[in-house]
Amino acid sequence: MSKVDRTYAPAPEPHVADEHDLIRVHGARENNLKDVSIEIPKRRLTVFTGVSGSGKSSLVFDTIAAESQRLINETYSAFVQGFMPNLARPEVDVLEGLTTAIIVDQQRLGVDPRSTVGTATDANAMLRILFSRLAQPHIGPPSAYSFNTASVRASGAITVERGAKKAVKATYTRTGGMCPRCEGRGSVSDIDLTQLYDESKSLNEGALTIPGYSMEGWYGRIFSGCGFFDPDKPINRFTKRELHDLLHKEPTKIKVEGINLTYEGLIPKIQKSMLSKDIDALQPHVRAFVERATTFSVCPECEGTRLSEGARSSKIDGVSIADACAMQISDLAEWVRGLGDPSVAPLLTALQHSLDSFGEIGLGYLSLDRPSGTLSGGEAQRVKMIRHLGSSLTDVTYVFDEPTTGLHPHDISRMNDLLLRLRDKGNTVLVVEHKPQTIAIADHVVDLGPGAGTAGGSVCFEGTVEGLRAGGTITGRHLDDRARVKETVRKPTGALEIRGASAHNLRDVDVDIPLGVLVVVTGVAGSGKSSLVHGSVPPGEGVVSVDQGAIRGSRRSNPATYTGLLDPIRKAFAKANGVKPALFSANSEGACPTCNGVGVVFTDLAMMAGVATPCEECEGKRYQASVLEYRLGGRDISEVLAMPVAEAVEFFGAGEANTPAAHRVLTRLSDVGLGYLSLGQPLTTLSGGERQRLKLATHMADKGGVYVLDEPTTGLHLADVEQLLGLLDRLVDSGKSVIVVEHHPAVMAHADWIVDLGPGAGHDGGRIVFEGTPADLVAARSTLTGEHLAAYVGT
Repeated sequence: MSKVDRTYAPAPEPHVADEHDLIRVHGARENNLKDVSIEIPKRRLTVFTGVSGSGKSSLVFDTIAAESQRLINETYSAFVQGFMPNLARPEVDVLEGLTTAIIVDQQRLGVDPRSTVGTATDANAMLRILFSRLAQPHIGPPSAYSFNTASVRASGAITVERGAKKAVKATYTRTGGMCPRCEGRGSVSDIDLTQLYDESKSLNEGALTIPGYSMEGWYGRIFSGCGFFDPDKPINRFTKRELHDLLHKEPTKIKVEGINLTYEGLIPKIQKSMLSKDIDALQPHVRAFVERATTFSVCPECEGTRLSEGARSSKIDGVSIADACAMQISDLAEWVRGLGDPSVAPLLTALQHSLDSFGEIGLGYLSLDRPSGTLSGGEAQRVKMIRHLGSSLTDVTYVFDEPTTGLHPHDISRMNDLLLRLRDKGNTVLVVEHKPQTIAIADHVVDLGPGAGTAGGSVCFEGTVEGLRAGGTITGRHLDDRARVKETVRKPTGALEIRGASAHNLRDVDVDIPLGVLVVVTGVAGSGKSSLVHGSVPPGEGVVSVDQGAIRGSRRSNPATYTGLLDPIRKAFAKANGVKPALFSANSEGACPTCNGVGVVFTDLAMMAGVATPCEECEGKRYQASVLEYRLGGRDISEVLAMPVAEAVEFFGAGEANTPAAHRVLTRLSDVGLGYLSLGQPLTTLSGGERQRLKLATHMADKGGVYVLDEPTTGLHLADVEQLLGLLDRLVDSGKSVIVVEHHPAVMAHADWIVDLGPGAGHDGGRIVFEGTPADLVAARSTLTGEHLAAYVGT
């Protein structure tokens, strides 16, 4: 048929299934959202921005992602749902077009001693299979190379039903790679007995100094009734047998006051109840005891590798699995690339891809044996990304929470490429972000605001990046902001000498950090910044260290309780009404009896997921109705706790409610940019940046002369960075020395002195590549930081 004669069928009508190309949100009212309605394009990259507290996370995480996960959970059987976290339906009228949501947030990875970068990804599992196939001598299956698997040997009889029943002896063995001495932890603990008891006293005189081991409670009854020693005899007069029974006795059945109990020595008891648990999850007074009473040292048997002797002796080309896990991942990738054994070709390809992903994402400087609890929030988020990069899933919604946190400007372009790769596979990518570099690559931008807290919660702009720049929103106005390098810098009043710093990848670093000025320590991710600052300037006498670690506390904890603000407020209420301060504590006499002051009632539905519902008695206010009759300045205690900090500053600053002690704390909270937080907001809902600024506000009252801050701009909008710089200036002008680990160009440009580490990450870093003023760094352009800072300030 000639070209002219060819006929063409008419283009088919679009299939009805292809019409669902939008995620529609109508009437979202979660947290501070004010009836928000938006349409988000699918299979595109959408960035949500706005000042801190404007409602970004409420819209993206608490509404869209939460509803997606809730709907997925509902597809499982009631039995399976009983083992899954409960997710309440978000406050929204209509949510259409949702796809499966995968949340990649900044929650720290588990801090269990046996959790490492390798176990948190698939890399360790593949490496164990590789060694079980190729390593010599062959010691067993993949579990033989796992430090989380103990070797087990058991024997017994099994009954075989074959005609007449017959019992057959059987032996069961499992070869594991766990070091028997440290049980896969890499370190062993030793207990300081002087911290357990005062040997000059008897038990009845209060010799025990272990939290919770009071002679007034059950332990007192057990010690008095066990008959192993005299509770009225001083411990220094105990016989060897009595001291052994007090400290080391194995579990023994005893009868006390007619009740069957089990007695166990103090040391095995506290090892089970305290030492085997995550130290960060313990209550503060218990954690202080554990830190005081125990010393941790590298396991002498496995030398910190966590592995048994057999696992360490089995090698491929002279490299054991312990050596492989200790390598920098970029080096390990090269080693794996050189193996090329055809019998395990598919496995090598998969392992190679996994290891290369670390390099692509800017984490090639880590090692697989790095404890996952030591990763920063940004590093933890990028480790979680690795499992999704090679995923075959498409048409899912990926939700990221500030993926550029902790990244040098040099590394942000690599992160942008990864986000675009996920989008180009046909996925919807939703990103909560403040950095202009990432906002610039968005297909669609949603700007929330205009303010924070009650002043936010509305959509100020929706459209393209060009439209945002032309719009009059706060984000649009600040998008092209460029700080200027200081023309004059402060003169230092002294110097903090650091000599021979060699922690982690540092290479015998000698540096003088000026005092009395604003010093910024910078460099690419993994260059050694935190190792230098936190390793050489530890918190202690005169040093206030403020990091982004989780604030320890229950769901009852809030900014008012954490900062000590609630004490002066309770006293002011008590004085104004002539009653006791305890009435105004939701953890004490004033608590609602139905919910015990929590504000919600948790209902256990047996095999189904439990449900949290607002308390019907107090309507979520946490207090008894009689307590809410007492007022201060026309407000009851629940209304005060619902106030944002900015409103509370005015409320407690003048008039009938004037309370100087409360006003001072509130002013500090406002100074660090937390004016939008409500006083009663649970601490568990705060972001990493908000936690750090809350700590900073609390520590500003301390007497420390040196302040060490770890990326304080995390979670801060471009407009809020100026306020933070003003706060840092006030600290320095009041005579403090401020050392900031930071990547933000505006903070670098504002510094009096810059220490730049590098030139690369891991073993390619760990050296000082520049010391001097920001102006000198820009002029020299001799480092990656210098090039990016020069581009930022437009010189």
